[in-house]
Amino acid sequence: MSEGRPITEDDLHAYVDGALEAARRTEIEDYLQRHPEVAQRIRGYAAQRDHLREALAPIAEEPIPAELNLAKLIEAQRRPHGSSTLRTLHPSQWWLAAAAALILGLGGGAGGWFLRGASLAPRAGVASLVQEAADSYEVYGPDHVRPVELRAADTAQLVGWVSQRLQHPIAVPDLAASGYRFMGGRLVPTPHGPAGLFMYDDDRGTRLVMLVRPMTIEQNAPMSQHARGSVSGIAWSNKGIGYTLVGPTSPEILHPLANEIRKQVGTEI
Repeated sequence: MSEGRPITEDDLHAYVDGALEAARRTEIEDYLQRHPEVAQRIRGYAAQRDHLREALAPIAEEPIPAELNLAKLIEAQRRPHGSSTLRTLHPSQWWLAAAAALILGLGGGAGGWFLRGASLAPRAGVASLVQEAADSYEVYGPDHVRPVELRAADTAQLVGWVSQRLQHPIAVPDLAASGYRFMGGRLVPTPHGPAGLFMYDDDRGTRLVMLVRPMTIEQNAPMSQHARGSVSGIAWSNKGIGYTLVGPTSPEILHPLANEIRKQVGTEI
């Protein structure tokens, strides 16, 4: 029986992914009706998922290349000397190709993304940080009930939580001298794993979001400007950690703030 079990973040993410049994899903739906601020956050997660699916749909619809057909790869591997295709592949490449074909056959969008990883590399690099931060901003920026999970008074707990999940010591920059108060933060999901989200606001109520997460590519990248709709962003990476600062303001305003963040987290400008 699942009755009486606490609702965890894992449950909420499984709900978004449609991975719950019917009884547990009903419990989550009842919980969301009683907690509208959480329901709003979950709608944001679902929007991120739908955006990712839409972005990857053209790739998912592409046919599997003939040389990566899983049945042919397995059959060729069984032959004494293998096929000419397999002889050109390093063993690790063969398993990667087989896994790509299998995932594509089973998972559509996910398989297409995996198979075309090289061509989608920019989505996993610094450019993707602003996209992820902008998505999070759209969910939490307008939220006046629970924009952050842990408030500024709990900064030590927040820093420990984020640092442990990212497996890297993370600092919270102080932007008070620039007119922005630290509000607090939370962990947020991204297509590349968890990220730390830190939120700031000024006397006019303008909110900024800093997103930080480990990088698998572009581990050392200079600052670059990005924009999506009314949200602008400055992104960079240093020693395998990516940072971005986004908000509904101009890059000219964000850039000196981003420079201050870089200075405080110990990276060279």
